[in-house]
Amino acid sequence: MDKYINAPISDEDAKSLHSGDYVYITGTIYTARDAAHKRMAEALSAGQPLPIDMKNNIIYYMGPSPAREGRPIGSAGPTTASRMDKYAPDLLDLGLKGMIGKGKRSQAVIDGIVRNGAVYFAAVGGAGAILSKCIKKSTVIAYDDLGTEAIRELEVENLPVIVVIDSDGNNLYETAIKEYSRV
Repeated sequence: MDKYINAPISDEDAKSLHSGDYVYITGTIYTARDAAHKRMAEALSAGQPLPIDMKNNIIYYMGPSPAREGRPIGSAGPTTASRMDKYAPDLLDLGLKGMIGKGKRSQAVIDGIVRNGAVYFAAVGGAGAILSKCIKKSTVIAYDDLGTEAIRELEVENLPVIVVIDSDGNNLYETAIKEYSRV
């Protein structure tokens, strides 16, 4: 089923999404990869504020390539989400409502998703050039020294993603395997 949501994402919208739904996101989301997540974890450990408020926000695990002339961003494909698994439960507990990446998540992340009524989306790997067309504005807002791994604020329009893990813990990667495997 196709659904259209705005970001930041409301609790109600997050709960209305189901594993397997095709979703188009419009609004403000943030990018953060390994190095940025590590810095955020260090900030939390030191009792310092994070550079972005997690409440109801979506983090896209992506580090873009350089922008071509006239474009706000270069290729913008997802990175492997499991690399952020050691950081994600804490961010979910701070109110993070959605994550976009590719690949499986750990049980600790799935538990955090369910506990906080959040959602894990997948973007299509290898389609970064196409996905970048949905990004209307990109602004580095933290950790500029990390280059492509800096935290960026993105304005997106109809960014296509698929719900992999919904707020009830239903996991498309598991159900699809059962549905399509022949025993």
